[in-house]
Amino acid sequence: MLPSRASDAPFLLLVDDDEVFRERLARAFRERGYEVVTAGSVDEALEIARQESPELAVVDLRMPGRSGLELVRELHAMDASTRILVLTGYGSIATAVEAVRLGALNYVPKPADVDDLLVALARGLGDPSPQVAEDVQAPSLARAEWEHIQRVLADCGGNISEAARRLGLHRRSLQRKLQKYPPAQ
Repeated sequence: MLPSRASDAPFLLLVDDDEVFRERLARAFRERGYEVVTAGSVDEALEIARQESPELAVVDLRMPGRSGLELVRELHAMDASTRILVLTGYGSIATAVEAVRLGALNYVPKPADVDDLLVALARGLGDPSPQVAEDVQAPSLARAEWEHIQRVLADCGGNISEAARRLGLHRRSLQRKLQKYPPAQ
């Protein structure tokens, strides 16, 4: 059950399965004047959103059970005015594109703090932000390869055999590449 809202503070729904990280972010948002409700799963977040639609949602991509992308889709379907940021430690261009296509405003890789999220929100809304660094570095070759593999895999609907065929790789080679952590930028 949601607490009754008495203030005009922006209502934020924060969804992440990592309780310590979720509560740390929630505290930081509250210190900046947001009214925050947290959830540890997609189903819990949907229950909260059905009671009162959030103005802003920060959604982790990977959670046990249903994906954060499913939550983005359902939150956007419930209320298209909800501004949604996707937060993940497993970022790729393919998932960023998919998140935005489903209704997310922006995509933020972990580790991220509340200031990173507020900058991403400002960028997604098209607001100029003096905090945004303009020196964008090109990704490393390994990172570009990993992102390309993720995009092809997403285009194939997660079918590893089809993705391997399109990439010109043996299926087992592709599986080994997918087991590695994403390379640093």
